[in-house]
Amino acid sequence: MIWRLAGLALVLSASQAWADDTLRCGSQLISVGDRSSEVLQKCGEPVSRDLLGYKLSADRREEFQVEEWTYGPNSGMYQYLRFEGNRLKQITSKRGN
Repeated sequence: MIWRLAGLALVLSASQAWADDTLRCGSQLISVGDRSSEVLQKCGEPVSRDLLGYKLSADRREEFQVEEWTYGPNSGMYQYLRFEGNRLKQITSKRGN
């Protein structure tokens, strides 16, 4: 019984981690690491695009743009996509008011 509960907890935590790294846009999926052009093609134009600023690369030789795109509301949820250097870095969701 304990092994089943432990296995179930592991599966649930893995599925939650996967859910945070992907987003469904209609019949398409986008994932962390996708290019902004791929996301735009699959999801369409976001409700808003906000320039958050610029970030230096790890070797401090290159500066790249950081943006947040907002989609939604879909069933009361907003999706926030963070791009760093035209690559999707983070997907978060939040229930709207």
